[in-house]
Amino acid sequence: MKKIIFSLFILINLAALSQVYPSFNINLVGMIHPNTGTVGVGVDGRRYAGCFGWKHPSNNKEFAIVGSSSGVYFIDISTPSTPSVSAFVAGKAGCTWREIQTYQNYAYIVSDDGSPNTFMIIDMTNLPSTVTVVHNGTSYFERGHTIFIDGELMYIGSVTYTAGNTPAFSAMDVYSLNTPTAPLLMARLNDFYPSIQHVHDMYVKNDTVFASCGNQGLHIYKYIASTQIFVELGSYTNYAGSPYNHSSSMTENKKYLVFCDEVPVALPIKLVDVQNLANVQPVTTFQPFLTTTPHNPYVVGNDFVYVSSYQDGLYMYNIATPSAPFIAGYFDTHPQGGANAGNYFNADYRGNWGAYPYLPSGLIIAADMQNGVFILDPAAALIHTDIQKTSKSDAELMLYPNPVSDKLAVVYHSNDKTKLEITNIIGQTVFSKEYISEINDYINVALLNEGTYFVKIQNNHKQSVKKINIIH
Repeated sequence: MKKIIFSLFILINLAALSQVYPSFNINLVGMIHPNTGTVGVGVDGRRYAGCFGWKHPSNNKEFAIVGSSSGVYFIDISTPSTPSVSAFVAGKAGCTWREIQTYQNYAYIVSDDGSPNTFMIIDMTNLPSTVTVVHNGTSYFERGHTIFIDGELMYIGSVTYTAGNTPAFSAMDVYSLNTPTAPLLMARLNDFYPSIQHVHDMYVKNDTVFASCGNQGLHIYKYIASTQIFVELGSYTNYAGSPYNHSSSMTENKKYLVFCDEVPVALPIKLVDVQNLANVQPVTTFQPFLTTTPHNPYVVGNDFVYVSSYQDGLYMYNIATPSAPFIAGYFDTHPQGGANAGNYFNADYRGNWGAYPYLPSGLIIAADMQNGVFILDPAAALIHTDIQKTSKSDAELMLYPNPVSDKLAVVYHSNDKTKLEITNIIGQTVFSKEYISEINDYINVALLNEGTYFVKIQNNHKQSVKKINIIH
């Protein structure tokens, strides 16, 4: 009886939480907010940063590894509706930038905040009971902005060494993890390309490195392990927007790369053709709202990309037709701001920092800087998205928030001219607008009376009607 009551409590609690966090085709399974103290919390209340997932090879339990403002959490999500902290390793307090990757049974954690800092290696073999700190120091380097592990090679972006070392800084280093507890430095990018000032992040596949070099754009290198050298294969720079190339992810077939530009705010996600690395070609750009700032992309297979989008949460796009991406699902981890609230409060860089959509279970880990760690299920998006039959013109009409009091966000992806109407309960049209193709708009409903209304979109392919409630 106690188990039944507890299970009902969990279901009721999750149902209540699901209403707090707007979503479409991505469902909340569980959440946890362990970093409740005041030590090291950022000025905007940020407590969490990067996250990663790991499945234990012996007991088959899945874990979320999450960087926080005071250290690293190892969270057991084998019962995803009730995630629990298995271990915590304290780090430098006040560090709100932490990134994690894993190799075999080890987690490797870098931070680029709060100097002096450390590089961590954590043995996870004994989870869920405990973890063992293998290294927490500066003998390899002091700080790294990002980390990516490809096979047994570990790449560190924007490396800072302890004072007095030469060099003091390196754009990108590569280490061998042949001995996982003792990484061996193999090469530094600046020894071959000294003009590269900064590698913010990198996506690596079979020793081909897509380096996001900030204001210097995207550069593509081949690391040749036999001779321990880097060779540049191509680049993609000087594209529209004078952006800061932040991070990228590639389709499994190696044909397309999705990347995000973090600065300035509200730049669209880019999708480029990388079949010829010496001649990268733009394919399309996309974003859910003109105000959305994408942070990190995560391509799964050839058909989907998840993008952590700060205050607008986590978005899932169908990219099966690369020239026509559309939203397959979303989960707003940060309902207190962003497009759903109609206000970013002059703090665009809050909310969903990162995600991990590669667990064998299919669950997604998403870390919101202020709100905690979310365990999400994208099954509905996968079920409702038939890769062979669904086209951009068939995409779902999305409205939020609902109920709404001020600005209603409307998203509808179409290749055709589309008419949108809002009618009241007696059929009177209170708003009407025509769009050439896509609808990506805010509609001000603040002056409409409270009550039930119907939003209708119509084009040559589809008519759809959804109900909204306006409250003041």
